[in-house]
Amino acid sequence: MATTISSLITPPALLRRCRSIASSSSSSYATASLSFRAVAAPRARSRAVSLRVAASSAVLEAPEAVAARKLYVGNIPRTVTNEQLRDMFAEHGTVERAEVMYDKYTNRSRRFGFVTMSTAEEANAAVEALNGTEVGDRKIKVNVTESFLPNIDRSAPEPEPVFVDSQYKVYVGNLAKTVTTDVLKNFFSEKGKILSATVSRVPGTSKSKGYGFVTFSSEGEVEAAVATFNNAELEGQPIRVNRA
Repeated sequence: MATTISSLITPPALLRRCRSIASSSSSSYATASLSFRAVAAPRARSRAVSLRVAASSAVLEAPEAVAARKLYVGNIPRTVTNEQLRDMFAEHGTVERAEVMYDKYTNRSRRFGFVTMSTAEEANAAVEALNGTEVGDRKIKVNVTESFLPNIDRSAPEPEPVFVDSQYKVYVGNLAKTVTTDVLKNFFSEKGKILSATVSRVPGTSKSKGYGFVTFSSEGEVEAAVATFNNAELEGQPIRVNRA
């Protein structure tokens, strides 16, 4: 009986029988049996749970699949909330995440956000249906934010210049992977004065995400930049320039 109770793999039916017999035994023997089971059983369950979590965590979505269903939404009214942004896209599929970007100093909407759909097909459908439509009194811009770039360079990136943020800002999309922050800055500087420019990078690498931002000192400069540079060619690709 002692050998059976101390086994770590006691079948449930036999364990119930042992408990019944133990209850009629001496109090000291019963106490020892119960305390042993209370320690051993949870440890076995804990190991099983850990293995299940590890197994499920090993299944990750491919980066290109995530990139293909994430959307940039620009030129939205400042009054649009996360919930309203989600509702806007929910008509075209399942929205996994919707987030309006806010200025960290003023807490005002920066008039753009990001929406992640459940599939690439839903993301494309949302672009077709919503890009150029009016929300409030503004025509919104909806684009796929990132195209998957294979052979990611995971070497340490060069330090980026400090980006000077401003409420007068444009989003620049469809950038060629060869476009750097300096190239973007010089390109926009040819037509006027800018405050700053930046190309977004894959975290921890020097690889471009395919989009960036340029800031100006006035509303007039933003309007001129959109009118001048939207669909202009940079490094062999037509770029998209929207108010951010």
